[in-house]
Amino acid sequence: MNEKVNRRAVLRAGILGLAGLVAGCAVNPVTGRNEFMLLSKEDEIAIDRKNAPYQFSVDFGVSRDRALNNYLQEVGHELARHTHRPGMPYSFQCVNAVHVNAYAFPGGTIAATRGILARLGSEAELAALLGHELGHVNARHTARQMSDAMIVQLIGASIGAYARSLDTAYGRLASQLAALGGGMMLASYSRDHEREADALGMEYMVRAGYNPQGEVDLMDMLKRMEKHQPNALELMFATHPMSSERYAVANKRLTMTYADKAKLPFFRERYLDHTTRLRAKKKALAAMEAGMSALYRKKPAAAIAHLKTALTAAPDDYAGLVLMGRALEAEGKHLQALAFARGAKQSYPGEPQGLLLSGRVNLALKRYSAAHDDFIGMSRGLPQSPVPLFYLGRASEGLGDRRQAAAYYQKYLRAVPRGREAEYARKRLRQWGLAAA
Repeated sequence: MNEKVNRRAVLRAGILGLAGLVAGCAVNPVTGRNEFMLLSKEDEIAIDRKNAPYQFSVDFGVSRDRALNNYLQEVGHELARHTHRPGMPYSFQCVNAVHVNAYAFPGGTIAATRGILARLGSEAELAALLGHELGHVNARHTARQMSDAMIVQLIGASIGAYARSLDTAYGRLASQLAALGGGMMLASYSRDHEREADALGMEYMVRAGYNPQGEVDLMDMLKRMEKHQPNALELMFATHPMSSERYAVANKRLTMTYADKAKLPFFRERYLDHTTRLRAKKKALAAMEAGMSALYRKKPAAAIAHLKTALTAAPDDYAGLVLMGRALEAEGKHLQALAFARGAKQSYPGEPQGLLLSGRVNLALKRYSAAHDDFIGMSRGLPQSPVPLFYLGRASEGLGDRRQAAAYYQKYLRAVPRGREAEYARKRLRQWGLAAA
């Protein structure tokens, strides 16, 4: 009898939860149609502000070239005035990453890497790039995906809870399948989202006075790279799937919808003037990109060779210094790695990637006090990140402060319950006779 009541309660809770979610509808600012949406504008902005700093740090921080960032802000805000959501708190940044990519957070934070900006040939191409990302924000693509994910997770939780009341093993399987389905469905923008962002990007750039050929030129550049440097586009095409169909549609839109805009300007000289310093590093950036690719493929010796070339041309480049330090760390050359970590911290004080590298190398060298200082600095730069907690536990453990180490490990496990680091922390706590959380 209790089992039947519990099953009914689980199913009823799931059904009521789904009913509440289905009630969440909003008018799409682009199409004007009602659509399923669980996130408000305020939610989008909050998610943006929470997550953008982490991605910026993954991409080696925002470029310290103030003039370049001001230029991106000017172009981006002029485009934003002509969008369907001009009141969003837009910002446009160049990040130090050397691969080719651009991305948008749902609240209007948009970033382009040095790797892609160094390859553009005109302001019209830049407008196409930023316009495409503005298209994702205005059509609320991320918010729509997150709303879908919430439904998937709730369904998975309801099925999982019911299954667990029947059989624990089946419940685990159901939960895993639900999580897998959600992750696979929401791993990147869909092709429909990309097509919509393409159309909106061209619309916005034309409204702002740019030649729409810039979007086709941007796609041409990416297609050439796909042919000759496919590895360089892995991340961009993972989140922004490209296809010959998208390219054909853009060309058709150019000749049919915007045929009368062929005389609009490209502003090539203006773009070249504003990116002179960046383009002077083009060969160094390409060598860093090759080094990063080799490093991620677990070929640190090859990475070191590429990064030596890069740092000969750009000896103080923050991304290059961090990447070289990582490659030397992977080779077990910790003293050499530490020298590059110190150089990175001097090049970009306070940026978390340099502090993370320095802290890990100091741990390997058993310089626990220095490592502790590095991870404290990292936690200041990314105050909500759990990553420094684990390493602070390691440093405290090395310093002989088991009580403090246990506190860090317990806090880390509350945020990150699975993974290699979590298993290490849990093992230590068990050895010390303490609870995991």
